Amino acid sequence: MRFTKMHGLGNDYVYVNCFEEKIENPGKLAQTVSDRHRGIGADGLILIDRSQTADVRMRIFNTDGSEAEMCGNGIRCVAKYSYEHKLAEAGGPFPVPGHPPCPTSLNIETGNGVLTVGLVTDDNNKVEKVCVNMGQPILTPKDIPVKLPGEKVIEQPIEIIGQKMLMTCVSMGNPHAVFFCDDVGLIELEKIGPIIENHKLFPSRTNVHFVQVDNPTEFTMRTWERGSGITLACGTGACACCVAAVLTSRGKRACTAHLPGGELDLNWCEEDNCVYMTGPAVEVFEGTWPEK
Repeated sequence: MRFTKMHGLGNDYVYVNCFEEKIENPGKLAQTVSDRHRGIGADGLILIDRSQTADVRMRIFNTDGSEAEMCGNGIRCVAKYSYEHKLAEAGGPFPVPGHPPCPTSLNIETGNGVLTVGLVTDDNNKVEKVCVNMGQPILTPKDIPVKLPGEKVIEQPIEIIGQKMLMTCVSMGNPHAVFFCDDVGLIELEKIGPIIENHKLFPSRTNVHFVQVDNPTEFTMRTWERGSGITLACGTGACACCVAAVLTSRGKRACTAHLPGGELDLNWCEEDNCVYMTGPAVEVFEGTWPEK
């Protein structure tokens, strides 16, 4: 099996071109190749396949073998791979609120529907940055899903291992629980993350984020990713944190997220209610995984 290792801000995945490869059991393969000691090492496995409704289709499998609906850093890498390996013909310009439009675009099928991405290329026609229209945030509890009443979950009190915290919940096609704090460096994420991920309030589990607001247009965040654990970056999570900052009057719609792996530019656009995310995509190496 041929594969490509790629990352977006250090959120790394093993990518397989299913135009050429056939994967029988992607959940099991994800567990095997993601192992950082006995495998390739990654936050999961992403398959790039043909689509009936878009240019390409992406499927995401976490390190525990579970399938995720969406990955913000992953979709940027899928866009880069698909464009540079000519899996699809790029479309016309892609408008980016607050920035010049991207010259070319692709449509990618995900577990959260078809998303449009814009591509910024260098002089060698290699993709440097990708802007993704991540769609409209989902705020209704039953659709996130989170077992709480009301129309939205904004600063909901919750007690975890004796700590009382305020939680804001957002779905960007996958569920996110956001907690604001004074210093993200003091959070014992490896301890509290899995408890919140598997809390009875979340029937599909949840991604967990702690956010330190630096100023109205910047925040610093750390992530416990559902099914994968601590990761260097989470694109859908950064979008959810941007939305949560606006909902709690802590931040502005256009902002920069500082993640352990780097920065993402975000804009929860008032005109169409969609969140736009812009960031890099990097190819690390290619290889062959032996059939077992």
